[in-house]
Amino acid sequence: MTINEYQNLAMRTLNPTLEKKDVLINSVMGLCGESGEAIDIVKKWLAQGHELDKQKLAKELGDIAWYLAEAATALDTPLDDIFAANIEKLRTRFPEGFSANASLARADTTQGE
Repeated sequence: MTINEYQNLAMRTLNPTLEKKDVLINSVMGLCGESGEAIDIVKKWLAQGHELDKQKLAKELGDIAWYLAEAATALDTPLDDIFAANIEKLRTRFPEGFSANASLARADTTQGE
């Protein structure tokens, strides 16, 4: 399955009564909520002695993917375009791959992204 196929299939479950603005608001709130659920699993593993529940974490990552697809849909942008733009940004930022030096003296000039 391609990422755009995922986006199209996932958006079959998008609430059709929401206006585009509300879809965007719902998506970013959902991303925050699901990210919180994912970090809670990691917190329990790191700080509370639990086993890392990889299966539950993978399910939360799936929920994060759904909300990411919803946000892209609200922006009328295929996920493939978002992913490609991100890779281009990373290539500019880390032309030789990640290094601490490249992270400190980034090749791109747009700080904070």
